[in-house]
Amino acid sequence: MGKQNIFDNPEFFKGYIQLRETGNSYNEVLEQPAIHSLLPASLEGLEILDLGCGAGHFAKYCVNKGANRVEGVDLSENMLRLANRLNSHPQIVYKQIAVEDVHFTEDSFDLVVSSLVFHYIQDYKSLLKKVHSWLKPGGSLVFSCEHPVATARKEQGWIMDGKANKLYWPVDDYGDETERQFHWFVDGVKKYHRKVSTLINELLDTGFRIRRVLEPEPTLETLERRVDLVEAIRRPTFIVIRAAKD
Repeated sequence: MGKQNIFDNPEFFKGYIQLRETGNSYNEVLEQPAIHSLLPASLEGLEILDLGCGAGHFAKYCVNKGANRVEGVDLSENMLRLANRLNSHPQIVYKQIAVEDVHFTEDSFDLVVSSLVFHYIQDYKSLLKKVHSWLKPGGSLVFSCEHPVATARKEQGWIMDGKANKLYWPVDDYGDETERQFHWFVDGVKKYHRKVSTLINELLDTGFRIRRVLEPEPTLETLERRVDLVEAIRRPTFIVIRAAKD
């Protein structure tokens, strides 16, 4: 079965880029600050893998912080075209390949980072095993995905009252860890729902040590700019995990 490449769908790509260009999306104000907070104190001299690198913003951030080399992997031709145009650097190598299909030698990286990709991956366990082998002893995996509370119900969305006020976010089918298909700019965007316990226990079973788990919420300063972000306090949007290889 072919890997999903939704970012090369023209309609999806247009909507996604318009969202990210605002600089005020949930990625910028919630998820990326959480990712950055879990990175090592210094990136100086590190060998880093960015799984699902998109337009390369994080890869460029890493080399600007002193990383020795960054490998960026993404299936989308559209995203890698942006990466090579906006975030090229002699110490960054971008590869067009599905995250599930990429291979590296053992002990290749000090840090593996993946932003909002793992919920698109069908075989989470196999990917963790590969990442664990790619990491050097003492290396870390930092990744984010949509929170299981957000992906559990097959019909995403708030329950509203007659005046379009958001009453609550329903949770159903939480234990049904199967594929979901949602509308996000286009119909049929596939994601894989997993329980929080599955996300954690598969890491432990692979040999990782959990260092930190975040469910990012907006700061008071952010809420002053975007009051709608109170929704991320009412129900979690992302889960961000740092795990270490001993």
